[in-house]
Amino acid sequence: MKDERFRVATAADILAGRSGPEVEVHGWVSRKHTVGGLVFAIVRDGTGYVQISARKGVGGAYETARSATKESAVVVRGAVRDDRRAPGGKEVSAAEFEVVSLAESWPITKTAAKSASYLFDKRHLSIRGPKAIASMRIRTEVIGAAFDYFRQNGFTLISGPTFVQAAVEGGSTLFPVDYFGRAAYLSQSAQFYEEAALPALQKVWIYQPAFRAEKSKTNKHLTEFWMIESEQAFADQSVNLQTMEGLLAMMVKRVLENREQDLKVLGRTLKEVSLPLERITYDRALEIAEKAGHPFAWGDDIGAEAERTISKTFDAPFFVTDYPLSARAFYHMTYPDRPKVTMSADLMAPEGIGELATGGQRIHEQSQLMERIASQDLPAEAFSWYLDLRKFGMPPHVGFGIGVERTTRWIAGLKHIRSASLFPRTVSRISP
Repeated sequence: MKDERFRVATAADILAGRSGPEVEVHGWVSRKHTVGGLVFAIVRDGTGYVQISARKGVGGAYETARSATKESAVVVRGAVRDDRRAPGGKEVSAAEFEVVSLAESWPITKTAAKSASYLFDKRHLSIRGPKAIASMRIRTEVIGAAFDYFRQNGFTLISGPTFVQAAVEGGSTLFPVDYFGRAAYLSQSAQFYEEAALPALQKVWIYQPAFRAEKSKTNKHLTEFWMIESEQAFADQSVNLQTMEGLLAMMVKRVLENREQDLKVLGRTLKEVSLPLERITYDRALEIAEKAGHPFAWGDDIGAEAERTISKTFDAPFFVTDYPLSARAFYHMTYPDRPKVTMSADLMAPEGIGELATGGQRIHEQSQLMERIASQDLPAEAFSWYLDLRKFGMPPHVGFGIGVERTTRWIAGLKHIRSASLFPRTVSRISP
């Protein structure tokens, strides 16, 4: 029969003094050592770490604790006591120490852990490390902030399909799929479907995966990643920028409020985002890159080195606005007096990170959209239903997409975007 004296408690509750005096802890042995007749084990659960002490002669706790290997799943029952030497100033003095699942010899040694490639080969195990855990908790906070932000601002969450027939961002980066004998692709973005939902819901957003067949091996590219996207009707690009910066500010604020310890684990110093964010034009970004020795031609997208250089010029997130039409997708509106310049922007992170999000005002008139499709030699039949939307009351509208992994990478201060994904997919990695 279970001893009712012991109440199940988390590591976080114990360290915060919210548990009762006698607790039951469920977790995994992170590390341990023996001093004389005492075994000290650091047990990890989903909320953090707590020190367990097992004294020789107290039931069978000492012997069982000694036999518990690293990463064994355990249940510990005992009394909470203050100990300034223990992490967090608390420890549980074990009356009972039960090994629920004994782990084999842990393969990730200190030497092996120096190899990033090995850690990702063993990602199914290495995600138990403190930095991986901290990164995922920060990612969760980023996603949770988005849910709250859009709910508070009157947006409706929708879902778009994963199988599509038309490209949103460019045909060369589509993943082809045999869809029962028909050509289909994995979705690059839910934008077109969000636009279709506007006359029904007016302000919508999505949180779902996207796929890009880009053969890029940089520290900011994944082939499968998660996107937060929004579209809103009866709005212009100025409203779009306010929505984007407000979302990012809330994400940072939530992480600072709720994930302070995880930021410390990662050695990350982060400060709140002050609004409004600075805005510079594409032309100004070109000047900055040229002066730094990383020029690019007007009309080209900003290259990796130029983007990194521009990003390092700022110490807070900022916008690059007014991209040339040649560097943007076909659906972007241009200025009436500048037909080669789009009403679009990239939200950039500082510190050399670069682009987090892209947004812009969409063409809402059918004739203009048909002209644009024709001018870029795109197959009109592939966009028939998208064009159809413009026949039945499509007002001016705007939208953007922000990458979850890119945003997490910047907020958490991670060197590589792989670390912002639990099981990253890149050009060279599809396992585990």
